[in-house]
Amino acid sequence: MPDYHFTFKVMLLGESSSGKEDLIKHYVSGYFDDYGKLTRGVDFSSKTIDFKGKIVKLQFWDIAEEPRFRFILAQYCKGANGALILFDINNSKTLARITEWTQIVREHAGDIPITLVGNKYVLDKPREMSREEGMEIAKNLTLSGYSEISTETGKEIERMFQDLTGLLMKKYKL
Repeated sequence: MPDYHFTFKVMLLGESSSGKEDLIKHYVSGYFDDYGKLTRGVDFSSKTIDFKGKIVKLQFWDIAEEPRFRFILAQYCKGANGALILFDINNSKTLARITEWTQIVREHAGDIPITLVGNKYVLDKPREMSREEGMEIAKNLTLSGYSEISTETGKEIERMFQDLTGLLMKKYKL
């Protein structure tokens, strides 16, 4: 018998500099490593949390965005319950494929919650993307939400995953 009530498969998408690996390291392990490695194909990890008295296992599937791995993205979307699309608010170039990823997820995973996540918002670099612009992109793509986090400090990460879990529980009427 499993030690959890529900399991959700969550896709992580974003350019290599968006901080996907750092996000999962920080959330699952509780630390930040400034010398992160690049995802090679697909990385898997999971975390079990208590969400309003229910034990929920979140499985994270981090897909490399390199062209040689694009062919597997559609396959890994199958069975996904939710998705996070990350970008670096200090680098507007990391927004380039958000529409493409959203379309792929919707085509192969259906109408699942997708949250746009702006990362690195507390660093000393000047922002290239305001919170309002991020919210507007999420609205225009009819995404489930928009969050801003910092993988370096951990700021807002816990809240973002609580919000995502709430969206998943609501979507699947659990």
